[in-house]
Amino acid sequence: MALGMLLAVVVTGTIGYVVLGFGLLDALYQTVTTIATVGFREVQPLGTAGKIFTMVLILAGVGVTLYAFSVLIETLLEGRLQDLLGRRRMERTISTTNDHVIICGWGRVGRAIADEVAAAGRDIVVVDHDADRLTGCPHPSVVGDATDDAVLDAAGITRAASLVAAVDADADNSFITLSARSLQPSLFIVSRARTRDSEGKLLRAGADRVVNPQHIGGARMAAFVLRPSVAEFLDVVMHEQNLEFRLEEFDVAPGSALVGSTLRDAAIRDETGSLVLAVRTSDGQFLTNPSPDLAIEAGHVLIAIGTEAELGDLARLVRSTGR
Repeated sequence: MALGMLLAVVVTGTIGYVVLGFGLLDALYQTVTTIATVGFREVQPLGTAGKIFTMVLILAGVGVTLYAFSVLIETLLEGRLQDLLGRRRMERTISTTNDHVIICGWGRVGRAIADEVAAAGRDIVVVDHDADRLTGCPHPSVVGDATDDAVLDAAGITRAASLVAAVDADADNSFITLSARSLQPSLFIVSRARTRDSEGKLLRAGADRVVNPQHIGGARMAAFVLRPSVAEFLDVVMHEQNLEFRLEEFDVAPGSALVGSTLRDAAIRDETGSLVLAVRTSDGQFLTNPSPDLAIEAGHVLIAIGTEAELGDLARLVRSTGR
């Protein structure tokens, strides 16, 4: 803004002196020497109008020049230039990121989500209105209100694969969900709810999944009381990075070679070593311990357990278009 004001004064002064009869170069020279107060003589004698214009130009130009230099010095001394350049680099990084996860809210819940998503190798963009809270954030970030469409657009929502609305207020999460759904209809949205009453509203707003951390936390603690071994096994399988076996899901696309085959014909266990624990149908129903005669259809989601290598083989099998 300061540089823009300085440029405006230079342009205005040059035009003014041209109108007073100066040549273009002489007008620019006269303007620069005037606002710089270097005290050189006038290029040509000034009449009454020229003197009045010069006095106005001195008052305006000197003030703007001093302001511009003070802003520049402040920027350099306080390290704001480095922050500005860092923000520009971050914006370029975000502009080239695709299929990433946008996390709205960099609180305790947002940080925990980011740790899990980053551990899975996914790119993350964080949005939060508090710049201080984003200090030290290891992921590309956008400072602003996530309910604002422009802020979500700056986070690359049109290129994102998923969004997590994890701010404190349910009303804000509802607005974020509505905005995100309108900007990217195919986006997968997970929203945080603090109360039971808000869960239905968030689903109606467009969230694909709604999570109540307090309810989930209570249920998990109860599971450790009632079924400690089962709960710990599931916890380790889902979150322990050093465990050999993992749980993973695989979407069956219309062109997959598995479409039309039964689980027995697909021979997933024999070919990959992984075990299919459940199948989610296209209408959202879970079929646990599925029958070997179950026909695999496009839109099914296979939920399997196995080692990283076995699950990698299954992923390639699901993606294959011919067998």
